[in-house]
Amino acid sequence: MSEDHPAENAEFAEAEHDHATALDSVMAERRRLLSLAFRMTGTLADAEDVVQETYVRWYRLTPEERDGINVPAAWLTRVASRISLDLLRSARARRETYVGQWLPEPVPADLFADTAQATPGPRHPAADPLDRVTLDDAVSMALLTVLEAMTPAERVAFVLHDVFGVPFDEIAGVVGRSPAATRQLATSARRHVRGGRRAPISPREHDETVRAFLDATVGGDIEALLRVLAPDVELRADGGGFVNAAPRVISGSDHVSRWLMGVMRKQPALRLERRDTADGLGYVLRNEGRLYGVITFGVSDGYITHVWLMLNPMKLTSWSLAPRARQA
Repeated sequence: MSEDHPAENAEFAEAEHDHATALDSVMAERRRLLSLAFRMTGTLADAEDVVQETYVRWYRLTPEERDGINVPAAWLTRVASRISLDLLRSARARRETYVGQWLPEPVPADLFADTAQATPGPRHPAADPLDRVTLDDAVSMALLTVLEAMTPAERVAFVLHDVFGVPFDEIAGVVGRSPAATRQLATSARRHVRGGRRAPISPREHDETVRAFLDATVGGDIEALLRVLAPDVELRADGGGFVNAAPRVISGSDHVSRWLMGVMRKQPALRLERRDTADGLGYVLRNEGRLYGVITFGVSDGYITHVWLMLNPMKLTSWSLAPRARQA
């Protein structure tokens, strides 16, 4: 382009600037999309695949098609949701061959902070405030395990509406149902969530109970451990076939306490480091300095009700580079 045409040069520069700005705004959605996809799929690897495929589809559009999209963030959300729905449907078959128990991936407390918010869009209403479950940004194991009990369509409808505030008429296009049927999906999903909740407790009570659990476990005091475990406590461990783990759910305070004590005896080099997890206080496990696992807890009425032990190295990616905390 010649210097003899300053108007053309200015037009070209403006077009390039607009293109760069549009690209930045699209890429700025990546973390929110990853948060959405993680809630739908339960693992960071699957969420990364969903987001990558979403951007591939965006860049396959012609410039004219992209210009015709009024709210790119809303378009990206819909596409990521459809990809997640397809992945969830196929995941059910894949998990039938999974070695041992399958658990969602535990993540640090602040990994997706400030991402659970309304999806931008001109038609987004501040509606249905009472027709939603109150949730925060934390992606807790307690919630993720409940989401696993839902059908794929229920899960997508719940995450889009109750977490990200997407209206039902838009979700209907994602799940292939009418808006009324989509609302019923979310209602059914909400029953799962409310049914899986125990009496709310303060973070302080949660952490005090977990510390009592740790003191008893590390100290080898089985009587003290029994006092902090709920009679119907359940322990689930996910080794993914890479690490030996309990192949089935361990239920009852006696069985759980004896299993934990057995682990501590067999692995004397095991050390626990405090971490803030999405469920509250949890621990990173290290064996001879190597990252070995993450343990998180469900607590109610001063008792440990759930123990989630992640040993699968493929689901420890968000902890491998985390700064080391002081030993418990």
